[in-house]
Amino acid sequence: MDAKQFLAEFGHIANAPGGVARLRALVLQLAIQGKLVGSPEVVESSSDLLHRVRRARALLVADKRLPRDKPYPNVSVNGGVVRGPRHWQWAYFGEVWHLLSGRDLGPTQYNESRTGIPYITGASNIENGVITVNRWTPEPVVISTTGDLLITCKGTIGKTAFNNIGAVHIARQIMAIRGFSDELDSQFLKIWLDGFVDELVKKSKSMIPGFSRDDLVFATYPIFPLEEQTRIVAKVSELMALCDRLEKQQQDRRKLQNALRQSTLKALASAESPHELQESWQRLQAHFGRLFSEPEDLRDFKALVLDLAVSGRLLPVPRASNPASALIENIAHARVAWAEAAEEQEKKEAVAMLKKLRTQQITVPSAPLPPHWCWASLLQVSQAVVDCHNKTAPYVDEGIHLVRTTDIRDGRMDLTKTRKISEETYAYWARRMPPKAGDIFFTREAPMGEAAMVPEGELVCLGQRTMLIRLFPELFSSRYLLYVIQSPSFQARMIEAAIGMTVKHLRVGGVEDLLVPVPPREEQNRIVGIVDRLFELCDHHADRIGNSRRVAANLATTTVAALTGISVDAEEESALKAPQTELIAPLRLGTLPDVKDLAPLATFLARNQGEMAARDLWQHFGGEIDAFYAQLKTEVAHGWITEPPVAEVRAKPVETARA
Repeated sequence: MDAKQFLAEFGHIANAPGGVARLRALVLQLAIQGKLVGSPEVVESSSDLLHRVRRARALLVADKRLPRDKPYPNVSVNGGVVRGPRHWQWAYFGEVWHLLSGRDLGPTQYNESRTGIPYITGASNIENGVITVNRWTPEPVVISTTGDLLITCKGTIGKTAFNNIGAVHIARQIMAIRGFSDELDSQFLKIWLDGFVDELVKKSKSMIPGFSRDDLVFATYPIFPLEEQTRIVAKVSELMALCDRLEKQQQDRRKLQNALRQSTLKALASAESPHELQESWQRLQAHFGRLFSEPEDLRDFKALVLDLAVSGRLLPVPRASNPASALIENIAHARVAWAEAAEEQEKKEAVAMLKKLRTQQITVPSAPLPPHWCWASLLQVSQAVVDCHNKTAPYVDEGIHLVRTTDIRDGRMDLTKTRKISEETYAYWARRMPPKAGDIFFTREAPMGEAAMVPEGELVCLGQRTMLIRLFPELFSSRYLLYVIQSPSFQARMIEAAIGMTVKHLRVGGVEDLLVPVPPREEQNRIVGIVDRLFELCDHHADRIGNSRRVAANLATTTVAALTGISVDAEEESALKAPQTELIAPLRLGTLPDVKDLAPLATFLARNQGEMAARDLWQHFGGEIDAFYAQLKTEVAHGWITEPPVAEVRAKPVETARA
């Protein structure tokens, strides 16, 4: 490897998104290609070494200490399949290392009371090369011993750790690699595996990633002198330590930036006079680029803008204005007029609203508002607040959008992945109040507090755990109310009003009682205009950051490719592709768990008529696939969820897969 070339390109890689991770990957690739250290002056024959390793395996097979494999074909090195110095030889992985595939145990075969030997179930037991134990078994079947290298092969694949705790049983999410020749360095084996993980990931094709035994057994593995293996291991260790130092420096710099940003935003939020607000705003504006260097940083700024907006601090206090209390009275008069003119179901909704308002009691927050503003409940500012039909609608392939809680995020209604219902189902499910453009859908559970407006020209229906908020548009702005709901101050009040231990949620009455800061109608429009402009500037800045990061990432990818000789599509490298398959096994509720039991999946099922598709339940769970899989196994073991049938995995339609 050319040291000058590496140093010249170092900055491009280190400062790119995920730069240190790219450097580590680069070190691994250079190591397993033999480019990290120079070749020895006197080169031992790698052919002789490979012959001795194969001979050692044959003796162990003859002694019945290793299983007999089918004869391996010759390794092909044509077409650049393998890379390395000329004195290296190549063999199939299964020829030179012994591979053990794990096996799952039944719920009655393991325990948490330390009876038996450790039971290692998956990626959650391996972190940063360290094995943690939380289960034991007195009935081990596949036993890994001290010195084995463990690798996760299902779920989060490619985590590696040496077994330094003694005999352990490994589940099917784990494979153990055992050496049988002192002439192959197990530390280099780990380096090779860590560098080979990307190839294993590419072979994963299902919703739960995984690679097969053959994917590893028939991989080509380099054979070269032990002394050279040892030098490569030492050099990798040295360079990884430098990467750790660089990463720590970058993290410290990021923490400093975060602290400075939070301090600046806090000063802006706590400004008590227009002069203080102006000074803090100018300070923020002068250092905006330095304070907000990542797209996610802008969330903090947007949150502050919303709180400033809905507390009246983005507008000067007008010399003369109609008080907001007069607006609430006008809404009340409009509601009475609606009740008098309405017919049939609409009449029932109007009368129900009036009845609720007569008995509603609210406590006004202590947060200050401009003197001409006031506090009001969602019920008071709305024409109507309507709950969904709390049952699972029958789905059809084509039809009307059923908007579920997962279809509402960050103030937007995503209609690209909705379930569909028929016109007959819609007529019944939306009978209380068919949604129309400008209505707001509000989620009260899983997750709660998300909101979005119904777009123009779309026919939609409330899904489970959603509510419809309809305003008098000439009196109250839907856009303003949407910004209020998204503001941190509103979200904090909402969380205080939520109930539930396992899954926080809001009752219908709890939603109706949520409090909203109310300015006069003309000020609502001005606030929406200011927030829109500031958010547009944020989005423009985020686009600039995103573009620069993509350029930096592509440059780093190209640089790594030039140094390693491995061609990578920069565009594809920038994001992890979603699986092109879908797990559609249904999951059904078993024994209802106790309130004190930690059974979030069973709780979701209980609230969904006891059955959900596995993928839908995973989306409601909201965690990583490994965490979901581990929690599912736990709840099945306790009988809270019935043992699922054999899962069917089907290919997604092209449009869905690209979404």
